[in-house]
Amino acid sequence: MMRDVIVIGGGISGLATAYNLMLRGIDVQLLERQVRTGGNAISERFDGFLMEHGPTTFNASVPQAVAQITALGLLDQAHDLGPEVKRRYLRDNGKLAGIPASLTGFFTSNYLSARARARILIEGLIPRYMGDEESIHAFASRRFGREFADKVMDPMAAGIFMGDSRELSVNGAFPKLAEMERALGSITRGVLRAKRGSEPGRHLYSWDDGIGAIPHVLAKQLGSRVHTGITVSGLSRAAQGFAVKTSKGTRNARAVVLAVQPHVAAQLLERIDPVGADATGSIQAPQVNVGFFGYRREQVAHPLDGLGFLSTRDDGRILSGSQFASTMYPRRAPDGFVAISAYAGGVRNPELAQMSGIDLMAQMHAELSEVLGIKGGPAVTRLRRWPLGLPQYTLGHMARQKLFAQTPRRVEGLYLTGNYTNGVSVANCIKSALDIAKNITESLMVSPDEKNSTKQAMR
Repeated sequence: MMRDVIVIGGGISGLATAYNLMLRGIDVQLLERQVRTGGNAISERFDGFLMEHGPTTFNASVPQAVAQITALGLLDQAHDLGPEVKRRYLRDNGKLAGIPASLTGFFTSNYLSARARARILIEGLIPRYMGDEESIHAFASRRFGREFADKVMDPMAAGIFMGDSRELSVNGAFPKLAEMERALGSITRGVLRAKRGSEPGRHLYSWDDGIGAIPHVLAKQLGSRVHTGITVSGLSRAAQGFAVKTSKGTRNARAVVLAVQPHVAAQLLERIDPVGADATGSIQAPQVNVGFFGYRREQVAHPLDGLGFLSTRDDGRILSGSQFASTMYPRRAPDGFVAISAYAGGVRNPELAQMSGIDLMAQMHAELSEVLGIKGGPAVTRLRRWPLGLPQYTLGHMARQKLFAQTPRRVEGLYLTGNYTNGVSVANCIKSALDIAKNITESLMVSPDEKNSTKQAMR
């Protein structure tokens, strides 16, 4: 049977793409290797606690994605950050510095030296960058000074991407910052304009059952269009589209969407799109370790009045950051307890892949205890080890993004989406899915004669 579209991969990107194709009247089928959908968006409840194994928030700064969750009936059930989230925390040399969550926070805190704070004040006088692409660290050093780059932006790169600010592209990882400089000549002016009348860090949503609520609702809406426990082992061109070789026979479709991890995409693209295979295969995704800890509230001296903390490159310490989960959202811990997540590995500490789970959790607990004043052991623990973590938007990613977007030009009817294409956040993945669904629908509605005429005109 010939389908209009087969979507390969049942994470949020694949589910959202299939859902939007369904809404547009497209005959779509989704294939997922695992027995469950959702990809890395796993929310696990146990003993009154809720652990996020993967993404933890939905960023409401992407209007298209907000419209999507609103249409799904999820916005009314969403929780914004809790009222106790009042400060940002950064760890340097084993100590936490609390920075008020306001535009003037860095100037009222002693985390940065007086010289570094003065350097920030002249950011608006720095000339625009005239090159094509630069690293996060180079960008921040140029505009705000080296200390800000080392003590603020490098922890952000490690916390958000588990990456190295010296290797990550600011254009790929933080495109809005690069755009502010290009359009306004100043990040400070851009932030003031964007944040006028609002409080930084707000409008990061989640739900009682965590981020896993999004793929759960999407899969429920798709119903029998979702097929789990099916491994795709090959992809080839056919007379009227594509032949998808699976563990349960070959399936055919006019168009195919690869919503899988980049290394899987590289394998499937090898024969039909070598250019795309090289681009996806070049993306690194180092291991990430997520530790979850539940403590009695009286065990923890720290007020936990923030999102958590990000860390500089503390010698001998492994945590890139932590989240105070029970401060961020309700129903993350039972009454009288707190929930804290910790993150380690990535580009900074690839050697942790060789450490035992017991030793890894012990060191995570020790580091949390050091900065949060925790007495005694945790009441509950969980460890999630992701052998392949977040995709690294290293220098050259702008060129790769163009190659991903041009996939249908090289191989008609073939599309790529996922957290390696246009942003790692859940909201960005949903926006990309909406764009892909629109493009596929428009392409399928064009007759073969019209397509041939277009091709002839482009030659």
